Amino acid sequence: MSFASRITRHPIPYAPERGAEALAHLHHLPPELRPLIEGTAGCSPYLAGLMAKEGHWLSHALDEPPEDTIAALIKEAGELTLKDLNPGLRQFKRRAALIVALADLGGVWGLSTVTQAWTDFADACVEVALHTHVANEARRGKIPGVTEEEALKDAGGMVALAMGKMGAGELNYSSDIDLICLFDETRFDDADEMEARAGFIRATRRMAATLSETTAEGYVFRTDLRLRPDASVTPVCISMAAAERYYEAEGRSWERSAYIKARAAAGDVAAGERFLDTLTPFVWRRHLDFAMVQDTMDMRRRIREHKGLHRGTGDIVLEGHNMKLGAGGIREIEFFAQTRQLVAGGRDDSLRQRRTVKALQALARAGWIDRGAASDLAELYAQHREIEHRLQMIDDAQTHALPKSAEGFDRLARFCGEGDTQAFRKALSERLERTERICGEFFAPMGSEVAEGPSDISEEAAEIVARWPGYAALRSVRGQEIFERLKPGFLARFEKAAKPLEALQNFDGFLRGLPAGVQLFSLFEANPQLVDLIVDICATAPGLSRYLSRHSAVLDAVLDGRFFAPWPGRDALVADLQEALNGLDYEDRLDETRRWQKEWHFRTGVHQLRGMIDAETAGAHYTDLADAVLIALWPAVCEDIARRHGPAPGRGGAVVAMGSLGSGRMTAASDLDLIVIYDAGGVEMTEGRRPLDPRGWFAKATKALVTALSAPTAAGKLYDVDMRLRPSGRQGPVATALSAFERYQREEAWTWEHMALTRARALAGEATLLADIEAIRCAVIEAKADPAKVIPDAAEMRDRLAAAGRSGGTWAVKEGPGGLQDIELVAQAAALIAGVPLRPVSEQIKAGAAIGWLGRDEAETLCAAHKLFATINQSGRLLTDEALDPEAIGLGGRRFLSEQADQADAETLADVLDKTRAEARSVIEAALTRRMNT
Repeated sequence: MSFASRITRHPIPYAPERGAEALAHLHHLPPELRPLIEGTAGCSPYLAGLMAKEGHWLSHALDEPPEDTIAALIKEAGELTLKDLNPGLRQFKRRAALIVALADLGGVWGLSTVTQAWTDFADACVEVALHTHVANEARRGKIPGVTEEEALKDAGGMVALAMGKMGAGELNYSSDIDLICLFDETRFDDADEMEARAGFIRATRRMAATLSETTAEGYVFRTDLRLRPDASVTPVCISMAAAERYYEAEGRSWERSAYIKARAAAGDVAAGERFLDTLTPFVWRRHLDFAMVQDTMDMRRRIREHKGLHRGTGDIVLEGHNMKLGAGGIREIEFFAQTRQLVAGGRDDSLRQRRTVKALQALARAGWIDRGAASDLAELYAQHREIEHRLQMIDDAQTHALPKSAEGFDRLARFCGEGDTQAFRKALSERLERTERICGEFFAPMGSEVAEGPSDISEEAAEIVARWPGYAALRSVRGQEIFERLKPGFLARFEKAAKPLEALQNFDGFLRGLPAGVQLFSLFEANPQLVDLIVDICATAPGLSRYLSRHSAVLDAVLDGRFFAPWPGRDALVADLQEALNGLDYEDRLDETRRWQKEWHFRTGVHQLRGMIDAETAGAHYTDLADAVLIALWPAVCEDIARRHGPAPGRGGAVVAMGSLGSGRMTAASDLDLIVIYDAGGVEMTEGRRPLDPRGWFAKATKALVTALSAPTAAGKLYDVDMRLRPSGRQGPVATALSAFERYQREEAWTWEHMALTRARALAGEATLLADIEAIRCAVIEAKADPAKVIPDAAEMRDRLAAAGRSGGTWAVKEGPGGLQDIELVAQAAALIAGVPLRPVSEQIKAGAAIGWLGRDEAETLCAAHKLFATINQSGRLLTDEALDPEAIGLGGRRFLSEQADQADAETLADVLDKTRAEARSVIEAALTRRMNT
């Protein structure tokens, strides 16, 4: 489409005579273009001057789509030689300035297209200037080992990193460009590096002069090289290694923020991208550092103090107001997005967006900011940037200040297409105030929000609070200072709990268990929502609050935008953990796995506590999590053994889940029932520095896996491990050959071992080996065991459990007659008799009904009882790591259990539990005395 057909708006001429003069410099204009030309020239002396100078070119350019015009200018700029570089770039800059301005003012392009086109043109100018001057140095023999042809191709290893708005593709109309110039020292011998460095420094200076110097033809782009490392003492181009050393040792928060937008723009772009990759740990830190948030707030304060922009009381005064740095301005929105990006981007790379609007959108998708606020700020950002562009277009001034005179506001309003200056001012004031209101909530310190505590507290509460100064978390002066600001807010929130004293006692246990406090308290101070979560947990789940005191680092995960997102599924978890472990040594893998698992484990508990998932779903999530840990760790363990004893023989080993892990019903406190099965493929000895026979190799690997899972490290432990379900129990080898496993299951296994097999699930190892193990499992179960043997054996097993003293009770739903284990025992027996290799308890019970061992009503009774008891067991393990005591868990805990079971209150729930247990017990005892025909 032509330019004229896409016009949607135009300025109103402030000086109509200047608009008429501009029309005289152009020829053959379609009628649709005349108001745009008149309005533009009538408001902007700068653009009117460009039209006078480039009128002939512009007349023809406006016949074409602006995208084609800017692309042609970029192409022509790239073809300039050293001789024509200075005048050529200035001419192309004039023309680009005209076409970009008119596309902007005419509504032909939106803001993102305007700023991207301007950035693309700037990239082209930097590219040609950089390559030309480096090539000139190479031609003169000043860059050792680099020919002129090579320099024209990749600048001899030098790169210009675009920073700030240029890096983000957001250049404003009269923006300067921020560049950091580096060279790849690995391209040169040690003896030549300093000479090459000198050549690159000269090329950088000449490039900057080509772009920045004002001549009779104008200038290209004002170029700022001061963002480089330690700019006061370093030359304008340094090696990548020197830059990397600086950022590792001395990099500051503002430099981290600057590198959010960094982009390799010209020269050896591939080398520049590799350098930016090396800075990823510096910019995007894995663990949250809220000292950085304070640094950002300090930076914002210093900018305002330096520029005299502190806002007083009352409305924003428009005269002279700075649209970039002032209250409600562009920088407020940028800081709002960038600070959150730096907090969370190390954990969520979807937040690593250069453009401000894209960053706001990503933060909203990840749950870091409200979608409505993100949408409002994106709209305000675009509107602010348009005002900024109009201010700069008037005289090509690098200004962000609104006019100070009535005449100046009249001109600006007309330039924006508004004939009513008062209406323009009113709308502009409202936008600035709205920006300040949205962003101000973030920049206000939390302490001011929670300073008002209860005027008085009970004697019991006062005794608890009096103990706090003696706790380890409050040992340091800094920790005491931060906590004193937080304490009133905590106490005020606890006063609103259903049982304030219970909640405060649980918080006291949490605080007492913390080994240190400064980082965690800083986290609370910057994120009030965490305080609400802690109070919620302490008012409901004392067990979870104790877990938090031991693993407080998991609170980082709450601030991850994905914390309240839907569960990603097992495959995504496996991929995420494998990525996190990539490149780490063995010990670091163990620590990282623990950190990773604890965050996801805590996430599942919070989701259930908040009612986002039910107990059954929580069990599936805990299972997915344990699966992911085993799938990721088993290869790491085998790799570590292989370094000493050679690779695993044959198809290697497989980890087989048994018990609750095998059936997919893990709880918050479940251990792992595992066995290891291997297939050595006829190999007698491994090939390594210290060869082993297969049995010895897999025994070492199995023991190493148990250690990897259960040994406490600095990051804690993962799971307790039980391997007693392996063939022959404690007397058998810790790892079993596939052939021996099959033979044992077919010829020697006891009924209880086949019952355990109904829940077995091969989950980590080589795919064909996993399939073979599953085939053996199915074949053994599908053989249909003799009910005359299975039923008495199951009854005997039940009697042994009773003799061991596991009597169960109202709240001890797992043990005892009619309890969870009792129902699962009958279900497994039913699966064996029916020959159905299904793992879910409900499906096993239905199989028992299908063969006539259980009546349909009996099956429904057992399924309903199992679901209820599983819910209570799952929920109870979340609330406490001790025996479930309704008094100990408090009112909040009892209410949570009742809600999970869909009962009115704890008393009603207790009655239902007792009744359900009695019904299940009756069904089970009838079934275990029932004869069946074989």
